[in-house]
Amino acid sequence: MKRESFLKLAVVVIAVIAVFIMFIKPLAFSIRQGLDLQGGTHVVLEGVDTPQAKVNDDAMNRVVKIMENRVNAMGLTEPIIQREGQRRVIVELPGVKNPDKAINILGKTAMLEFRDEDGNTVLTGTDLKDAREETDQQGQNLVSLEFSPEGAKKFAKLTEENVGRTISILLDGKVLTAPRVNEPITGGKAVITGNRSLEEAHNLALLLRSGALPVKVKIIETRTVGPTLGQDSKDKSEFAFTIGVGAVVLFMLFFYRVSGFIADISLMAYVLILLFALKMLNATLTLPGIAGIILSVGMAVDANVLIFEHFKEEIRSGKTLRWAMDSGFKRAFTTIFDSNLTTIIAAVVLFFFGTGPIRGFAITLGLGVILSMFTAITMTQYLLKWLIASNIIHNPHLFGASLFTEKAVKK
Repeated sequence: MKRESFLKLAVVVIAVIAVFIMFIKPLAFSIRQGLDLQGGTHVVLEGVDTPQAKVNDDAMNRVVKIMENRVNAMGLTEPIIQREGQRRVIVELPGVKNPDKAINILGKTAMLEFRDEDGNTVLTGTDLKDAREETDQQGQNLVSLEFSPEGAKKFAKLTEENVGRTISILLDGKVLTAPRVNEPITGGKAVITGNRSLEEAHNLALLLRSGALPVKVKIIETRTVGPTLGQDSKDKSEFAFTIGVGAVVLFMLFFYRVSGFIADISLMAYVLILLFALKMLNATLTLPGIAGIILSVGMAVDANVLIFEHFKEEIRSGKTLRWAMDSGFKRAFTTIFDSNLTTIIAAVVLFFFGTGPIRGFAITLGLGVILSMFTAITMTQYLLKWLIASNIIHNPHLFGASLFTEKAVKK
């Protein structure tokens, strides 16, 4: 039993230290980084009143949704799209390799219009449900359209009245395409043919699909965040993280000695698990997110401090190490649970009512608290059990309690 416990303890400790040294940097740098760390493009859009549509709260909320669809269609990673005030929308595109293309897509801000040859606007982008590029059996690239129920009625009437004539589709006042109507289309679906490459068909479909803006918007600010600022912020964050973790490790070793060493091993495992979880969740790391991680590192050992203080009290009262450890964990559990639960509630509130980086802070803090509670209550407890069962340490001084011990410690 003694040998088996010692082997378990040694294997886990060596494995955690080895994995931490080997994978901490690759794991940390594999997590996606936000605009403030890797640079990107910052765009501000503003709604503009037109005779056809006035800016209101509902229209701007729809603009935000449409911008999200546009950006997602471009395959950008973890963009930030949020309203600012009554008329503005902020779009942040981290890691954009071709900002001109992104800005060009976002810049297509006018309402989509379907006009007959007399110049009458019969349908707008709000009547269009979907638009996709396709390739038919003859290898011709085309764009398929699907209208909303109301739009289908309008389009059916439009095509019935314009057989043999053209229908112009305009965006930003410019004609995107002007297909000829061969027959009435009443099913709510249509295709636009023409001599286009697949990329041209894709871009046209994207513009049609994202052109359903309820109001006209214009770009009033474009700012590029350079990699220098991101690298500088990243370097300072890494330094702060290293100092924070180092200070916590030294604190635990100084005040709790062997118990502190066990807590430090659990802390290493906690950091690895947290980074792995963020990687699996495809989370994007921002400066507030790093702040949440650093804060959660401190909270990760907070539970161990509570446990070890109860542990020392039991040792001072003359209990055996094993009994003192079990009692320490039982007495501290309620306090640990209540403390972490209140922090988790605060993180949940920040997540649901916050935006952008605030949500990143809430995610890392909430996830960190949950994982830290797991490592403190389970991993630390098992490691201490194996340490005591291995019978290699008897002196309570090595658990940080000998100076206050008045009674002999029983094995």
